[in-house]
Amino acid sequence: MPRTKTTAARKTASKAAAGDVINLDNYAPAYLTWIANKLSSGASQAYLAAFDVGIESWRVLVLLAIEGSISAQKACGVIGMDKASMSRCFKSMQARGFIELALDPQDGRARIATLTPSGRAMHDQIRDIAMERERVFMSVLSAAERKLLLDLLRRLHENLPAVEAATRDHLTRHHPHALQRRGSRDAES
Repeated sequence: MPRTKTTAARKTASKAAAGDVINLDNYAPAYLTWIANKLSSGASQAYLAAFDVGIESWRVLVLLAIEGSISAQKACGVIGMDKASMSRCFKSMQARGFIELALDPQDGRARIATLTPSGRAMHDQIRDIAMERERVFMSVLSAAERKLLLDLLRRLHENLPAVEAATRDHLTRHHPHALQRRGSRDAES
């Protein structure tokens, strides 16, 4: 028994020597990342196997089913994809006949995607799988818990600009060189 305590004491001392660590059991970003990654990966595998449609195309189909048409820039902002990925996604979806692309009449450089009947039909087929995945995912929660979870997630999503502002402030104070690197990368894209 004393040997176990000694081993545990050494592990604790080892962690302390390495500095403070994040307790993943109480770190919300870890859970959100794990859940998002696993949900996206599972959905992508299912949609690719059944329809040869990846998760990025599915997300654009969802937006277009809601909006009817959307600019690449707005789609990037909603989904969180970078411009290059969105451009490739739009080209692929256009080649498959899911969307039509046209220049934005108010901004001749921006492209607007419009959902085609074929794209709508694909959306409707995938939607059934997506809704079943959500139903099972949320089935461990009561109706009140589901409502509360969605309310909390909306609030967290709306708070993301504050998180980015706090990150910039922290970098400015503690790692100013990082902002220079980040700025040069943003200028390149």
